[in-house]
Amino acid sequence: MATLTIRRLDDDVYARLQDRARSNRRSLEAEAREILTERAQGLDALVEDLVQFHAEMVAKHGHLTDSADLLREMRDEE
Repeated sequence: MATLTIRRLDDDVYARLQDRARSNRRSLEAEAREILTERAQGLDALVEDLVQFHAEMVAKHGHLTDSADLLREMRDEE
């Protein structure tokens, strides 16, 4: 595996990365690795992740109804 050193990282960026790592219960290194891995994946992988997430939500909650008709009804009643 490769090693990456980042020099001259802004202190504010470093602090935000530390906060994010803490909130995700990861080390600073693990958090940076996660962000870089996520951002470096191609568009196809991102779309695949979204399709999988959608399928999981439909399996868990079913298809949600379109609220446009309900909103029109509520608007017209006013």
